[in-house]
Amino acid sequence: MRKLALRDEILLQIDKAARYIGGEVNAVMKNKEDVDIRFAMAFPDVYEIGMSNLGMMILYDMFNKRDDVWCERLFSPWTDLDKIMREEHIPLFTLESQDPVKEFDFLGITLGYEMCYTNVLQLLDLSGIPLLAKERTEDDPLVIGGGACAYNPEPLADIIDVFYIGEGEVSYDKFFDVYKEHKKNGGTKAEFLEKILRIPGMYV
Repeated sequence: MRKLALRDEILLQIDKAARYIGGEVNAVMKNKEDVDIRFAMAFPDVYEIGMSNLGMMILYDMFNKRDDVWCERLFSPWTDLDKIMREEHIPLFTLESQDPVKEFDFLGITLGYEMCYTNVLQLLDLSGIPLLAKERTEDDPLVIGGGACAYNPEPLADIIDVFYIGEGEVSYDKFFDVYKEHKKNGGTKAEFLEKILRIPGMYV
């Protein structure tokens, strides 16, 4: 049985605790030891809004059809849980494995509307990931921005490592293939970012 990231006492204190425990029908569960790439797919708003985003569902299905990728979901905690997580130093986690986001290879954030930009900062802060891309180390996940607002990347260019501009179905397989090979050869993040510039739609 999965160990939940939140204790029972916390779940009993917060509104709509089911937002944070996962386990829904059709949620994809894999063994993290059997995959090469772990991708945390974030929607910077509450669960109910994020789960209605069709693009996120399409990419979730597409990524998880690959045997070498495990894509998991996370959403912005509501203010009640945000407060508790900060007070008790609980790192932001994904629904499927309940693992901290900081343990993943990628944090992919859907940028659907500009009003969510402050929530992007919330996701990074609760995850323990530096807000500025230049302050991140090799141990931090690579932060990807995608979605409608990625077409104008400059407002978040200091915060997002790489923007995927365009439809995710087109180039993400190539993106993962390049990363998998790069990871196997032991390259740095900066070297990887240079490599993916050859893929159409990547903005670093």
